[in-house]
Amino acid sequence: MQETYYTVEQVSKMLDIHPKTIQRYIREGKLRANKIGKSWRITGHDLSIFAENNHDRNPDIMEQPQDKAIVSSVIDIQIHDFDESARIVNMLTAALNCKPREYGRSTMHVQHLEHENKVRVALWGNIYFMKEMLELISVVTEDLN
Repeated sequence: MQETYYTVEQVSKMLDIHPKTIQRYIREGKLRANKIGKSWRITGHDLSIFAENNHDRNPDIMEQPQDKAIVSSVIDIQIHDFDESARIVNMLTAALNCKPREYGRSTMHVQHLEHENKVRVALWGNIYFMKEMLELISVVTEDLN
């Protein structure tokens, strides 16, 4: 029996999901795929399993109760040197990269403002995400003193 393989673009069209989202699902292990050359291939079996597990829901679009209120914030953190900046940015990025589903569709943008000796963090997301990130920033800045 010969297995059918689909490209990311084909799966994207079948599921009506952006190709970059499909690639993210592959990176996160939510959708099994095999790398052939520089592109990914998804077997029909793996696609069926993914579709069954995500029947009638798309986690990127599905609105959660805490997404009713969206918050944005800009935080300036005073630093002493670039190493301190890198440590803060790495810690915040790690927290965002392993974010739980409750964070919803949250984002973070970070700038190192060398001439002002500060790190500027822009956060956007639901209240739960904002609470957790501000608590983390509070802990990180306490360590700076």
